[in-house]
Order: sequence, then C-alpha cells, then structure tokens
Amino acid sequence: MGITIQEASRVSGLSTHTLRYYERIGLIHEVGRDSGGRRSYTRPDLDWLDFLTKLRTTGMPIAEMCRYAELRRRGPATAAERRRMLEIHRARVLERIAQLSEDLSILDYKIDLYHAMENS
Repeated sequence: MGITIQEASRVSGLSTHTLRYYERIGLIHEVGRDSGGRRSYTRPDLDWLDFLTKLRTTGMPIAEMCRYAELRRRGPATAAERRRMLEIHRARVLERIAQLSEDLSILDYKIDLYHAMENS
C-alpha cells in the first residue's frame, strides 16, 4: 500500500510538480497507481527521492542524476560506474566544502573586525 503524491510531497519536501517532473524525465521510474489511477508512492520510492534530494542539494546536475538513475535501472552490472560517479561527485562536494570553509573564515574575520571597531 502506497501513499498519494500529496503525501509523498509532504514527506519528501519536493513539490508535486517536481515529483511529476522527476517521473517525466526518468529520475524516478513510473510510479505505481492505485485502483483509481492515482500515483501510489512506496517506501522504496520515498527512499530514492531522499537520495535524489541529497544529490541535488550537494549540487549534482540533473543530467548526471538522470544518468545515475538510468544506470541504477540497469542493475548490479553498473555498480562500478555508479560508484565512480559518486566518487567524482564526492570530490566536488569536498572542494565546495573547502571553499565554503575559506569563505566562512573571511566572514568571521570581518565580523570580528566590526565587533572590535564597535567596542573601541
């Protein structure tokens, strides 16, 4: 038994429009339907949406996400290629974290400078 698209939207944090878009472009397989023809999302569907959200939040382009989804549909034979994709993406995420950390240091420096100016 699955949940409606509205419930899936609430649980996933993705809009119903985004869920339909993800289905249309192949990021998620065609979601099962209930007896009334309405989409019915299962726990594995929600887990996949959660993973997709993490990929997107960490900056993976939609085209790469689609490639990953296609490889996933092909099964275990694509595990090495999927792992390589995630390793490359992980390296980009680490670079971005390092850049953000450097940027944060500059912000902290400026904030401390203004505190010192205000207190002198």
